[in-house]
Amino acid sequence: MNISFPLGRKRIAAVVVAAGKGLRTGGAVPKQFVMWRGKPLLRHSVEALLEAGVGPVVVAIPDGWEEVAAEALAGLSPVRFVTGGAARQVSVRVALEALEADAPARVLIHDAARPVLPRAVIDGLLGALDGALGAVPVLPVVDSMVRGNEGAILHPVAREELYRVQTPQAFDYPTILAAHRTWTGTPDAGDDAQVAMTAGHDVLLVDGDEVLRKVTFAADLEEQAMGGQVRTGMGFDVHRLVEGEELWLCGVQIPHDKGLSGHSDADVAIHALVDALLGAIAAGDIGDHFPPSDPQWKGASSDRFLAHAASLVRAAGFGIGNVDVTVICEAPKIGPHKAAMRAALARILGIDLGAISVKATTTERLGLTGRGEGIAAQAVATVHRLTLAGA
Repeated sequence: MNISFPLGRKRIAAVVVAAGKGLRTGGAVPKQFVMWRGKPLLRHSVEALLEAGVGPVVVAIPDGWEEVAAEALAGLSPVRFVTGGAARQVSVRVALEALEADAPARVLIHDAARPVLPRAVIDGLLGALDGALGAVPVLPVVDSMVRGNEGAILHPVAREELYRVQTPQAFDYPTILAAHRTWTGTPDAGDDAQVAMTAGHDVLLVDGDEVLRKVTFAADLEEQAMGGQVRTGMGFDVHRLVEGEELWLCGVQIPHDKGLSGHSDADVAIHALVDALLGAIAAGDIGDHFPPSDPQWKGASSDRFLAHAASLVRAAGFGIGNVDVTVICEAPKIGPHKAAMRAALARILGIDLGAISVKATTTERLGLTGRGEGIAAQAVATVHRLTLAGA
């Protein structure tokens, strides 16, 4: 998406704060990168800003998530990233400073955790800036309010003077940049309106929208098993048994008079599981990611391949539900090693031991495995899309 800005919007930029790790929602993927309604959560609001003629958009992201963020916003322009800080205020200041060369007249500052961003709210905020240096969207408080202490009511609070504050918040750009640079309060300022008011500026209230709800807690997320939300992949691999090689299966070295031959450590069980995970997210096969023609993978430990596949599953917005591996051989006996194998796979994948199954079978002395010429393995992996309630 390449946006052509309408007249009067060319000097309006935006900051989207997406630097948190989303710890209150749980899971391995920060909530801003979780899939929702077919797109990463972050992408919804960035698209809304660009479609409204706002740009450039600077997105503050957590350190180490650059590739995932770039994939989440692929094709959107003008968008660029900065690494955020440990507190929201720091992330906003860094993003605002990244806009200094653009010299926008106004800026919208938005939280990525609010994916639905109505055009009417954007227009209302920008209209309010015609007579003010700052404006925020708010909603009235409809419930009765009280002030309490230690489980008891102290006194009622007049709800007519209370509002629920939302984002985006709109400001004169030089004003809010200076306010953030001179901020001397605690780093975790509640919002940018607080920063502006501390610097002595008035902030107007405009109508918000209920759809601008914020995703905060684990209850806001649900795993839905419908409409492509659960996927299954299957993998199969076989390697020749030869003398002079170590035997690795499911990340565990197994004592045996022969080992498996291959470009890496030839862990046939992990290779099958890697293909199962990649297949579940339609990401090719192990040879696409770790070609045997590449010398860097000579003798490599297969746990690296499995960890990479797991990271791709998470980056695609999925969680690993369970994996089931079957090792096919006449010897060695797999039973004594299954507990260690399950533990190794759980560690590499970062999932609960109860989601790991390792089994073994023979081919009744038929075929290459029956003759002791090699070991085969097949694996099935189930992944579930991480999505927001209300999708």
